[in-house]
Amino acid sequence: MKILIIEDETALLQDIRKYLEGENMVVETASDFPEARKKIIDYEYDCIVVDINLPKGSGFDLIKELKITRSNAGILIISARNSLDDKLKGLNLGSDDYLVKPFHLSELNARINAILRRRLFEGNLVTHFNELTIDHRALSVKVSDHPLSLTPKEFDLLNYFIINKNKVLTQSGIVEHLWNDELEFVDSYTFLYTHIRNLRKKLQDAGAGNYLKSIYSVGYIWTDQ
Repeated sequence: MKILIIEDETALLQDIRKYLEGENMVVETASDFPEARKKIIDYEYDCIVVDINLPKGSGFDLIKELKITRSNAGILIISARNSLDDKLKGLNLGSDDYLVKPFHLSELNARINAILRRRLFEGNLVTHFNELTIDHRALSVKVSDHPLSLTPKEFDLLNYFIINKNKVLTQSGIVEHLWNDELEFVDSYTFLYTHIRNLRKKLQDAGAGNYLKSIYSVGYIWTDQ
């Protein structure tokens, strides 16, 4: 999952990033309003964690912009202000949750995962696709009830394809979403081909259907049609 953290406290920003990357998330950061605004315009995220008080602007204005652009990202506000008015304003603008500082990083992670389940998996901890069963909490996959051993990146790829089933996904879009923003502009996608080849082989060897199709010079589509 791809997360954007918008926070001007450098130590807290780095602590959050390190913790979430340890949870196998792709994490981007922004420390002021202009940088954050550019990132939410240029890239897509599964969840955005935003502080209200930012240098050169307000987190509330970023939330307004996300709603104007019809972003599908979940939004979690973090703030030192334990104010009912701020909470209500954030929720009324369209945020999904509000967490008051200081907080435990494990709680932040739990709140993010709850938002992701609601947004991407309709609140379910387990997703089914024909003979495939994906447990999002255990980060495990089964094919016809037989465990399938995947690397964290292969698990993320499979999740991303199933979330976007029947949609054509470009190579650059996949790389941007599952690695980081800078890798969108690499000259070669050899590393992506390697991950997809390994994922396909593991699925095929386990008896799964051939759902992952290549579209020449464009990208890939996950479909059973």
